[in-house]
Amino acid sequence: MDAQESILEYIRENDEELSFIAKEIWDHPQVALQESFASRLLGEKLAAEGFSLDWGAGGMPTAFIAEWGAGAPIIGFLGEYDALPGLSQALSSEKTPIEAGGPGHGCGHNLFGTACMASVMALKKVMERDGIGGTIRFYGCPAEETLVGKTFMARAGVFDDLDAAISWHPGDSNITWNGSSLAMNSFKVNFHGIAAHAGGSPWLGRSALDGVMLMDAGVNYMREHVPPDTRIHSVVTSGGQAPNVVPAFAQVWYFLRAPRRAQVEEMFQWMSDIAQGAALMSGTRHEIEFITGCYELLPNNALSDLLYEKMAAVDDMSFTDQEREFGAALQATFPEGSVQRGYDWLQLSTSAALDPAAMDDPLWEGVYPHSPTPPLMGGSTEVADVSWITATGQISTTCWPLGTPGHSWQTVASSGSSIGAKGMVFAAKAMALAGFDLLTKPDLLAAAQAEFDRARAGRTYATPLPPEARPQ
Repeated sequence: MDAQESILEYIRENDEELSFIAKEIWDHPQVALQESFASRLLGEKLAAEGFSLDWGAGGMPTAFIAEWGAGAPIIGFLGEYDALPGLSQALSSEKTPIEAGGPGHGCGHNLFGTACMASVMALKKVMERDGIGGTIRFYGCPAEETLVGKTFMARAGVFDDLDAAISWHPGDSNITWNGSSLAMNSFKVNFHGIAAHAGGSPWLGRSALDGVMLMDAGVNYMREHVPPDTRIHSVVTSGGQAPNVVPAFAQVWYFLRAPRRAQVEEMFQWMSDIAQGAALMSGTRHEIEFITGCYELLPNNALSDLLYEKMAAVDDMSFTDQEREFGAALQATFPEGSVQRGYDWLQLSTSAALDPAAMDDPLWEGVYPHSPTPPLMGGSTEVADVSWITATGQISTTCWPLGTPGHSWQTVASSGSSIGAKGMVFAAKAMALAGFDLLTKPDLLAAAQAEFDRARAGRTYATPLPPEARPQ
């Protein structure tokens, strides 16, 4: 049996255990930086398979690096496993929280980390059997949902010696993700005033809430003068406790996104000036609490083509009538227009011509070639920071019905089902085959690295995190 068939056979033989591990993580959801169950489960499994483990990357106890092999090339697989708050959900096509207000895997990260683990274990077996040189690494990356994990790991330099990185994300179709994303800063602005009786002696107080409201007004005027793809969204996390007390403390939390890192940095300075102006106008003082920041994703067509080739070679996804019924029942609960939006996004993302009649099928099994002009993702990911350090490729596979809203209870239900497990196993196979080629075909790896160098155009990665920033 040749090496690539051995990789597929290993993953097929371990399908049941992999599905069990993913379901265990689904059953024990933990939010960003608290993922002790998932990280230990994956880490212990890799250690038992002969990988060396290094815990605490980037100053985060739930981050780890599992490594096997020696020498170059060094190929990394990026695993995630954090859940989202407030999305607890049973395996049901009706909204049924397991724990009211509890967390749930509303982005399928129970599948994400498990698939990457499966890929490196399958590669290790073949490398060991056939005497193939090189190093493979599994990166246990916590706190993706808060864009903290990989940014702090990148600041610590753990990706610096990689020759290439491979990642994936659960989705509603099988396609290479070759578009870019938005760079982002996440920061809070704290205003400090003076408390006073709002009715009896308001002139003695200075309202911190006034500072927040004036800042938000300034930011809203700023919106007219920013690039069209900019996104600025916020919540007031603290605005006082009672109307008859002038608030001594108030806080607003912003996400600032734009297509380029340089644009984010320029607008962040503008917003910092607005914060200073708001403090002056309200007679308060302020401080900016920087949470995290990330780059825009730097696609790599050489790796995208490789990953598509491997998905097309595997092409063994098949859903049962029962799974399709479950998928259709979930779709019936979506907000109006969700399925059409999913179809439209896939049409923009693929070079293939799609049949609108296919929208009647909730679960898409086919593999779709990526578009040479992919759309810009409106969200952000700290995989982007890795993509500025080394050549990085990503795929998405069908783990939930077409059009499933992100970060929803329907996503949680699918991620814990056999639908999610099938998408996970499919992703593991494609990523492992791609990793094998990167280990054994120097010309292919060199092409990906040359494209990476051209795309950076002389720019190098510099962490967006200030020295005092700590994971939170």
